Amino acid sequence: MFVLKPTASPQWTHVLRIPGRFICTYSNVVTDMTSRGLVANVTSSEVVKKTNSPTAIYCGVDPTAKSLHLGNLVTLMGLLHFHIRGHQTIALVGGATGSIGDPSGRKSERVPLSEDVLNINVAGIQSQIHRFFKNGSSYAEKHGFTQTTYLKPKVLNNYSWFNSMTALDFLGQVGRYARVNTMLAKESVKSRLETTQGISFTEFSYQLLQAYDFWYLYKNHDCRIQLGGSDQWGNITAGIDMISKRRTVEQEDNGVLKNDDIESKAFGITIPLLLTSTGEKFGKSAGNAIWLDESMTSVFDFYQFLMKTTDTDVGKYLDMFTFLKKEQVQDIMEQHQKSPEQRIAQTTLANETTELVHGADGLRKAVTATRVLFGGDLSALSGDHIIEAFNSDANRFIQLERSSLIGSGLDKIASITNAAKSKSDAQKKIKAGGLYLNNTRITDTRHTIEESDLIDGKVCILRAGKASYYLIQVI
Repeated sequence: MFVLKPTASPQWTHVLRIPGRFICTYSNVVTDMTSRGLVANVTSSEVVKKTNSPTAIYCGVDPTAKSLHLGNLVTLMGLLHFHIRGHQTIALVGGATGSIGDPSGRKSERVPLSEDVLNINVAGIQSQIHRFFKNGSSYAEKHGFTQTTYLKPKVLNNYSWFNSMTALDFLGQVGRYARVNTMLAKESVKSRLETTQGISFTEFSYQLLQAYDFWYLYKNHDCRIQLGGSDQWGNITAGIDMISKRRTVEQEDNGVLKNDDIESKAFGITIPLLLTSTGEKFGKSAGNAIWLDESMTSVFDFYQFLMKTTDTDVGKYLDMFTFLKKEQVQDIMEQHQKSPEQRIAQTTLANETTELVHGADGLRKAVTATRVLFGGDLSALSGDHIIEAFNSDANRFIQLERSSLIGSGLDKIASITNAAKSKSDAQKKIKAGGLYLNNTRITDTRHTIEESDLIDGKVCILRAGKASYYLIQVI
C-alpha cells in the first residue's frame, strides 16, 4: 500500500499527446487528485509515471438503484479528472455483479433485486453517466481544460461477458487463480465472518467477479488502472493478482516469460469514502442519499444540501467537487472566514457542483428555486423559468386547470394543494398571517385568485408558514 504525499499546488508540466492531435499541458492527474484529497491509496507509486502518458482506467458501480448518489460523485470526479486529460475512461455498470451484491462495508446480506428492477437500474445509471461526462466536460472547459476532442468515455455492462459463462467456466477461468486463504484475509470478508450472520458463498465470491472484470478490461480494452472507493481495496488487489497470474500462465503457454514492465502492470487507486459528520457513508443503505437524478432529488434540494455544508467540510469539498484551482479555493476560504455569515464558500460550492452535475440549465433552475423558496423578489423571474425550476419536483409542483384556479378562494386552493388540511384550516392560517401568495402575506380570508396573481399568466406560488411551498401552474 502506498500513500502519495500531496503537492502544495499542482504544476502544469506534462504534455499528453494522442496520435493525430495535440492535447494540452496539464499536471499529472494522480498528483493533482492527491492534492485535492481525492486519493486515499495507490497500489504502487509507479502509477504516477504510468499516468504521464495516456492510459485506460475503469471504475465500477453496481445498479442497486436507478440513480447514483452524492457518495458516487467522488469516484466519478476521479474518472472525470482522467477524462479531461486525454485518458480513456471506462465506467462499468455491474449488471451481473449487481445481482450478487458487494459485501464491502456491509454488516448484512443485500436483498436480491429482480431482473426487471436490475435492467431498469442499469439503464438509468448508464444514461446518467453519459450525462455526467457531457456536463463535466463543459464544466471543465469553462475552467481551462480545453482540447480539440476528448476520448469518448466507454460505458460498459459486465453482464455482457458473464451472461454466457457457465459454472464450470467460472471455476476454470476464475476460481483456479484464486486462493481461499487470501480471499478470507480480505477485510470485507473478515468483518462479516465475525458476525453471527456470517457471509454467504454468493457474496464471498463477489471479489472473484470483480477481479475478472479487471482482467477482462485489461485484456480487451487495454485497461491498466482500476479506481474505486477505499472500501474496494481488497477487490482491486484481487483483480491485480488475477491479472498477474493469468499473464504468467499465458506467457508460459506461449513459451515466452517476460518481466513485468510499467506498460503491462496493473494498478489500483482508491478514493476516500464521502462520510457524514458522524462517520457514516453517504448512500442509499445509510438512508441519507442525495441522488444525482433530479426526479429523485430536485436540483433545489441538491443545491441546498451543499449550501448546508459545515464550515469544517466546505474547503475539502471545494477541492474534491470542483475544478477551482487551489489558489482560488484558498482565496474563497479566506473571504469566507472574514464573513462566515455570508456563506461565501457554501454558495460557491453549491454553484460549482450543481453546474458540474446538472449543467448550466440545472444551476439556473436551482438558483431560481432558491429565490422563490426563500421569499426573494419575484419580479425578475419569468413564469417559464419558475415552471422549469419546479416541473420535476413532485412534492412542490402542481398543475390545475385555469377554470379551477381563477376565481377560486385562496382557502379552497390551499386545501386542494395540501397547504392546509381544509378550507377552515386555511382560513385560520390566513387570520394568523401564515399564508402567502407570490411571497406576499394574505390577510383577507375572502381573497380569490385572479389572473393578475399569475406570473406571466402561467404560475403562482403558494406558501404556508416559513417553508411549505407549492408552485401552481395553470393548464
